[in-house]
Amino acid sequence: MPRVLTVLEAHVLPARQADLQKAYRSAAQDAFPPGLVRSSLSQATGDRTLWRIETLWESRQVLDAMRETGTPRGVQIFRDAGAEPTLTVLDVHDELSRPEGAL
Repeated sequence: MPRVLTVLEAHVLPARQADLQKAYRSAAQDAFPPGLVRSSLSQATGDRTLWRIETLWESRQVLDAMRETGTPRGVQIFRDAGAEPTLTVLDVHDELSRPEGAL
């Protein structure tokens, strides 16, 4: 069963970017939903209003179960900053990681 990557993306006005970052950090204080492997908040280098939340999930089933509980937290994070994100869902076929202790 492949892992699944969700990508939420939205343009956030410069005046609201601190709100976005604050909402993301605040969500990290809450309990992670079951099946969440990792999440990151990123800002594009070419268009500083473009932001993404990428979240890796253990499987499509855990993602679907989380989505059935109501508005996903990532969507709410963008909405708290006045932006409506688009969602892309990707099946992860391979992953590479640096071995522990390697530089």
